[in-house]
Amino acid sequence: MPRRNLNANNGVTRNRQPVADPHSRCQPRAVSNAGAQVATVTEPPLRPPTAGKPRHVKGDTVPEFCDRLALQRPEEIAVRDDRAALSWVELGRLLNRVANGLRAQSLGAERRVAVFADNAIETGAVHLGGLLAGASTVPVNFHFTAAELRYILEDSGARVIFVGPSTVHRALEAVGDNNEITVIGWRCALEPRLVDFAAWIGTADQANPPTDVAPLPHLLYTSGTTGVPKGTDLPPTMFSSARTVAEHLDEIGQHPEAGLGPHLVVGPMYHTGPLSGFRLLAAGTPVIILGGFDALATLRAITDRHIATTVMVPTHFARLLALPEHVRRAADVSSLRKVIHTGAPCPAKCKRAMIDWWGPVLVEAYGATEVGTVCEITSDEWLTHPGSVGRTLDPFGIVVLDDDEQPVDPGTEGRLFFHDRTGRGIIYRNDPQKSAAAHVAPGVFTLGEIGFVDADGYVYLTDRSADLILSGGVNIYPAEAENALLAHPEVLDAACIGVPDPDMGERLVALVVPADPAAPPTADTLMSLCRNTIAHYKCPREVQLVDSVERNAMGKINRRRLRDTALNSPLQR
Repeated sequence: MPRRNLNANNGVTRNRQPVADPHSRCQPRAVSNAGAQVATVTEPPLRPPTAGKPRHVKGDTVPEFCDRLALQRPEEIAVRDDRAALSWVELGRLLNRVANGLRAQSLGAERRVAVFADNAIETGAVHLGGLLAGASTVPVNFHFTAAELRYILEDSGARVIFVGPSTVHRALEAVGDNNEITVIGWRCALEPRLVDFAAWIGTADQANPPTDVAPLPHLLYTSGTTGVPKGTDLPPTMFSSARTVAEHLDEIGQHPEAGLGPHLVVGPMYHTGPLSGFRLLAAGTPVIILGGFDALATLRAITDRHIATTVMVPTHFARLLALPEHVRRAADVSSLRKVIHTGAPCPAKCKRAMIDWWGPVLVEAYGATEVGTVCEITSDEWLTHPGSVGRTLDPFGIVVLDDDEQPVDPGTEGRLFFHDRTGRGIIYRNDPQKSAAAHVAPGVFTLGEIGFVDADGYVYLTDRSADLILSGGVNIYPAEAENALLAHPEVLDAACIGVPDPDMGERLVALVVPADPAAPPTADTLMSLCRNTIAHYKCPREVQLVDSVERNAMGKINRRRLRDTALNSPLQR
């Protein structure tokens, strides 16, 4: 794929006043002299260095990339979120303390460290500090219940879990009396078993950790087709196979988005896109973190912080386009250089409107956590191949097969398979059977899509064959909600399907067969059961009572047929 080498303003951003959160239970903290804690800044965020007394001297105990950037751009804010900001020096000291703190912990043979927290500087810092420590961090969806978190802690073997104010109680419940797991939390009230993050880094060594250790990829968990999340290491297409941390940091510096200008994190950092965006700090890219997506706040950040790059999903585009026209016209988006969108197909009308507004800066990435990006398409390419998700990227090739697993001609619809020429394909942790089931041949796998390839090699998606629903750019497997519903004694059978939604792309609808049709459970009862069992985003938005979910002789559900029937002639009783 052709890439542009564009220069962008990566100097000090304007309007540095932090955003106040009137609902926060936490009070701002001042920076300690050692730079150990996250700084809360007021205007101006950093005073200019005193004449004759430089703020930073080369060789100070901060990582090499922070050392270099502190000298080159001493007044620049390296990273900020809704409540705090750090210079390159302060960031470097924080990362060193996190890395050395983790090196002093007993992390087990696989050196797993779970991160269960909302977007914040601390969240990103423990991921990046974990990389410097030679640890494998495990990003955990902060919506998960204690039971869901407990499964991931047990399966991953994590020995440390970092938490924030909104997740601490679920984490402590999940850990229970397991004394092998240390719980470390920031801005949390004191609790038994909880280690205070500020105190923990305050006692950690500030010296540079060794960089000759092997970097370990993140371990991520995807929703499971059988109701149990599947663990998979971040693949080589998204995490380099460098032998040492030093080499890994050098490779981050060669990233296509490095040097374009400030990066905006709008999605949760338990997803690969936002997490990879945060790692651009190691390439010298200033990063701005939003606590959650808000269309107006996002547009203001782009304007005020001169954002050059970001990662979004189509739902973000829909909400940005829903802003009043005068608000959109007033925003300055001229700094944008590359906006990657992923997670779900983007409706053509929505994508064209975004290109008309922001210019040809959109780049669509199609792939999955297990393998990374397999296809990519620029705005200019998309305008000549509307609806396509692009052509395959190295090391992937594409094969379209019919129901008999025979190749079809260009332009003919079939099941889309991708050939990983390295032979790796999809690998699930602790589950060789699931890994094998994802392939039709060694290294040849499917992401569950139906589509075709045109004569120019551009891939088009037309439907899905897998039990997968994409809502707001998030993967939802129906089995998890179905298992929760089937636990209710008044439910005889249940199936969940995805139906079109103008905002989220799709929404989850539960089709429930009551055990007693004359006295069925209420929708509120069933929704409450789901919300108490699984993360809220996995729960159905609507419940319909039906006579049957039309299982076949083998007990399987044809969701595609159920969805078509529900859309054309509702099954509701």
